[in-house]
Amino acid sequence: MRLAHRLALESDRVRADCIEAMEFPHLVMRYEVRGVPRTVINDSAYADGALPEQAFVRALEEALRRSESA
Repeated sequence: MRLAHRLALESDRVRADCIEAMEFPHLVMRYEVRGVPRTVINDSAYADGALPEQAFVRALEEALRRSESA
């Protein structure tokens, strides 16, 4: 979450929210959370687990490429 928040501070194109899964069961169901952390990108792509910075950035880039080509 720290990395996502850092990216959000650096770019107005990034928004980062951290939620407690037990407090928001409707979001758990909506995003099919089975484990944490789960990063949701543009409501359609997911990155599961605590990823190293480079892997996190790659996941973001891939999600953006897919959303731009759709």
